[in-house]
Amino acid sequence: MHIPPLYRRKDWQRLMVGFFLGGVIAYLIFIYMYGQLIEKRIEENLRLRTEYQELQLAYDTLESNLSELNQKYQQKLLINSIDIIIVNADTFKLDRFILHELEDMIKEEVKDILGKEAATLNDHYPLLIRMIENKSYTIDGFTYQAKVNHLFINENSEIHIELDLQR
Repeated sequence: MHIPPLYRRKDWQRLMVGFFLGGVIAYLIFIYMYGQLIEKRIEENLRLRTEYQELQLAYDTLESNLSELNQKYQQKLLINSIDIIIVNADTFKLDRFILHELEDMIKEEVKDILGKEAATLNDHYPLLIRMIENKSYTIDGFTYQAKVNHLFINENSEIHIELDLQR
């Protein structure tokens, strides 16, 4: 049995080159779309892990403090969550992952105030501010120094932070 020599004809050669180029372009588009999808999944996974860790930390802290609380403390305002807001994140053009790591590092510094009375923290807030500002945060070879702009102390506390790059 003999296969006809169609590969020598220009029409067939163009068709085969078209198939090859189409396959390469389709493969490149597939790789791009797959990369975008994986990046979104990694970011969502990271966000969910952080949320889980925060909830677990808050749960553990509140559960350990619950046994120590008496009737007097039950009537007072307790700190349930801490939100870290980095004011000048776009100035440094921080990546979402770096921003997330910085927030985690700062939350790790101030995790001890969860479950404490807001009135007690109002008396000792300079200590909290110094605790944040006296530490340098190093990520990917860059060292950042935090400066607290605003500190809101209530059930859902907020700390607004401005970053400075150290040399």
